[in-house]
Amino acid sequence: MRISYLCILAVLLAGLWSSCKKDAVSDTSGAYNPGESVSVTGFFPTTGGGGQQLVIYGSNFGNDKSIVSVKIGDQSATVINVHDNAIYCIVPDKAYTGEIEITVGTNTTQQVAMASESFEYQRRMVVTTLAGKKDERGNYDIKDGTFADCGGFLNPSWLVFDPKNPQLLYMGQDGGDIRLLNFKDSVVTTPITRGMGNWSRIRTIAFTLDQDHMIVANDQGDVNGVATSISTRANGFKDPKVLTSYKQCNGASIHPVNGELYFNSYEKGQFYRFDMDKYFEQNTGIKGYDELFKIQDNSWEFQIDIAPTGDYAYIVVINQQYILRTDYNWDTKTFMQPYVVCGEPRSAGWVDGVGTSARLSNPYQGVFVKNPDYAGKKDEYDFYFTEQGNHDIRILTPEGKVTTFAGRGSSSIDNNPYGHIDGGLRTEARFDQPKGLAYDSTNQIFYVGDAENHCIRKISLEN
Repeated sequence: MRISYLCILAVLLAGLWSSCKKDAVSDTSGAYNPGESVSVTGFFPTTGGGGQQLVIYGSNFGNDKSIVSVKIGDQSATVINVHDNAIYCIVPDKAYTGEIEITVGTNTTQQVAMASESFEYQRRMVVTTLAGKKDERGNYDIKDGTFADCGGFLNPSWLVFDPKNPQLLYMGQDGGDIRLLNFKDSVVTTPITRGMGNWSRIRTIAFTLDQDHMIVANDQGDVNGVATSISTRANGFKDPKVLTSYKQCNGASIHPVNGELYFNSYEKGQFYRFDMDKYFEQNTGIKGYDELFKIQDNSWEFQIDIAPTGDYAYIVVINQQYILRTDYNWDTKTFMQPYVVCGEPRSAGWVDGVGTSARLSNPYQGVFVKNPDYAGKKDEYDFYFTEQGNHDIRILTPEGKVTTFAGRGSSSIDNNPYGHIDGGLRTEARFDQPKGLAYDSTNQIFYVGDAENHCIRKISLEN
């Protein structure tokens, strides 16, 4: 028999809070007396967010929680327990003003008391659903429209902002077209179709150093087929032509400082370098690239994420459950032999830890996020990445420490780590095989391509 979350919490709070301000809480709880006034003298702690444990001090609260209600910021709080001079409760979400109102009694015996000071509500990061949906049977329409009525998305596996217009977010759909989310108008369109580039599977999208060309990685089985394509902004990126030719390309990235292209092949785990300067100067494409190294073995599905500084790149090995790092040689303008930074090859799992003690499960797209705590250090970025198998978003620090950032919540509902639930990052939110990930550094917002939920999720401060 499952003990409810609130029951467990009540026991914990009774012990925790009674020790917080022991002198303020009487050992004896009397019944509510309608003939005496109810008063609020204080509360602890004075700051916090939704889900915060809170004890309110005063007099004549009684000992019957069924006749006691609490509002914080005009939002109803969950009352856990009541003693004569203390109420134990949980701060509700969106309690922005922080005003505390206590109501005790019923009908003619009811009294209302207000705290003289307000609780300082701190907004928390939460997961919400931005666009896309499916019905109860898992069916969905694929159509253009507003965020509210655009239907669902087919495998939203890659997200990238237009570097010249942060209001535009491009979405690569593995097996489908390239969609565009316009935040100015809150509209989804399909500006680039799979047929335009003769693409089998659109895996990644990147932009050249001049920001006027789009690079699309295409996964197909012909050695003479399209590995990467290039298209121009001047033509709305609707004019793709073959840039490099090979088979089974899982990803392509542009060096953020020197501008060369790096792409891969699943076939033997090859890691290729292509000189974009030569391409623009001499139009040398198709086969004009160099193999730098191989990733351990055949059939290694991986993507390449280059740090904003250009000093190194993470190689996310999707199907083998680990992440490598390759350092950049500034003299030769190329990446060097990689080494493992987290996870263990062929060892899927969900374990937060450092280096090879961490366990991953089908990691996918990652983004670099500047961490203000690292100011002045050589590397100021954390790497956030999605995981299909663990249904979450993880963080990798420069030191190789892996922690879970969001997902796998709502354990009081059931033990499944997956689903479609909005709310607190770890306490409530659930994803179902998330793949795409983008970060708006100006507004500090993450966008997640939630593949099996066929939607785009948003991680931001609650509003």
